[in-house]
Amino acid sequence: MGLDDKIKNAAEKVGGQGKEKVGAATGDEELRAEGQGDQAKGSLKQAGENVKDAFK
Repeated sequence: MGLDDKIKNAAEKVGGQGKEKVGAATGDEELRAEGQGDQAKGSLKQAGENVKDAFK
């Protein structure tokens, strides 16, 4: 996995955590769910890159 991909995936996960916390604090369930989704996407992308790296 390239460094750029690692940074992007980590940023997506951190951004998602922030959205989730803000949504929980303000009672905005839509924002909270969006944050959880962003975290999941970041994790899936990272897992896909790890699979690619395993076959190199």
